[in-house]
Amino acid sequence: MVKRVLMVAFHFPPLRGSSGIQRTLKFAQYLPAQGWQPLVLSAHPRAYLNQGPDQLAEIPPEAIVRRAFAFDSGRHLSWRGRYLGFTAWPDRFVGWCLGAIPAGLSLVRQYRPQVLWSTHPIASAILIGLVLHKLTRLPWVLDFRDPMTDTDYPRDPRVRAIWRWIERKAVHNAALVVCNTPSAVVTYTTRYPELPRSRFTMLENGYDEENFRNAGAQAQPARAPGQPFTLVHSGIIYPSERDPVPLMRALGELKAAGAIDASQLHIVLRATAHDDYVDALLQEHDIRDLVSLAPHVPYQVALAEMLTADGLLVLQASNCNHQIPAKLYEYLRAGRPILALTDAVGDTAATLRAAGVDTIAPLDDSEGIKRGLLHFLQLARAGQAPLPAAAAVAGASRQARTVELARMLDSVLPQTQAVPAPAGSTEEA
Repeated sequence: MVKRVLMVAFHFPPLRGSSGIQRTLKFAQYLPAQGWQPLVLSAHPRAYLNQGPDQLAEIPPEAIVRRAFAFDSGRHLSWRGRYLGFTAWPDRFVGWCLGAIPAGLSLVRQYRPQVLWSTHPIASAILIGLVLHKLTRLPWVLDFRDPMTDTDYPRDPRVRAIWRWIERKAVHNAALVVCNTPSAVVTYTTRYPELPRSRFTMLENGYDEENFRNAGAQAQPARAPGQPFTLVHSGIIYPSERDPVPLMRALGELKAAGAIDASQLHIVLRATAHDDYVDALLQEHDIRDLVSLAPHVPYQVALAEMLTADGLLVLQASNCNHQIPAKLYEYLRAGRPILALTDAVGDTAATLRAAGVDTIAPLDDSEGIKRGLLHFLQLARAGQAPLPAAAAVAGASRQARTVELARMLDSVLPQTQAVPAPAGSTEEA
């Protein structure tokens, strides 16, 4: 007898460029070893702006993948770059609901899963999970990669009200609400005191060891003597949540004072998703010789870059103190010195300190950044920068996280027995 879980996830290959892809993909990859067959309900690739075949081969043969009708309101319903706001409530992918709900019901009828799992973001994925739970009465595990709402998030009060309604309905109907940071658990237990504390639990993000082994084979030789120290930030730079302005100001002032120059330091900002905005800052502070914008590369190439960088850069604002960037766990596995520009009291800083890394400076303070950067460079050049502890790295693997997830799925299982798996597996477009 086999246990099956229906996984509702917008972020899934062939989508590229989102850290959320790795959470669902790796759970799907490792759940079969824990006795769970994944049925993945995702979106048609037309909804993805950035897509490619990079990780399609990592989808396990045991997985049943259904890609339901979906579109992006911002692209497919726009005229000259503008579209009606209500066509993107609760988000730009609300059209996915039209395809995903009937597709999910079809998967339930055909494969008889015992548990439903859905992951946020995207808000539509939670709405789909809610409807499927109501229609099938399957126990529902709700995965919040980030808290769905906050005091001023989403910024549009109308959208915030819609999201808060979905969130409230979801947490009241879910059998288990999974957060990925300690502060997120506190946020939700405080926000919904009428619900039992046991409904909320934590499952952090992680890294995949197999991906890192493969990336190691692609890694380039280390920096040659005499080359500038290379500091890499890999991933999106959000203008608010990872505001780069104080960093750019600090770099400009350090350069003007003669404390750093392009022969000593080279910062690579890989796949920022906001290159025009960041490039304007580089020009404003006259630091284009210090900082370069680099394009998106396949996932394992990005991991290979982490493995050979002289240092790795984290940006996380204080308005995200209850969040931890998913790439932080990949940084830990890469085993390179880490400079974290983040709030000292946030979960990102706490995770780094628990791993033995204390090279941390405030993201919103240019003076603090200058002191922290110079101190970090001094330690790294002397070979004295703190590196992540082996025990902290081992505990953050995707395999270890999947074992935890399987236990959670087991904990909400209904009394009915699973049905035998159908012969073979399919992927439908």
